Amino acid sequence: MKAVFKNFAKDESGATAIEYGLIAAGISVAIMTIVYSIGGSLVTKFTAINTKLQ
Repeated sequence: MKAVFKNFAKDESGATAIEYGLIAAGISVAIMTIVYSIGGSLVTKFTAINTKLQ
């Protein structure tokens, strides 16, 4: 039984999945921040274009 617990403690395959998940979460937060910061200026530009077209 001790061998099973030792092998379980040495197994790092789950740690890799967690690391990839953290990387994906970080990238998604960066994308959301960029979209949020650019979104306001895009709304202003499209509103101005819409006003000129009418």
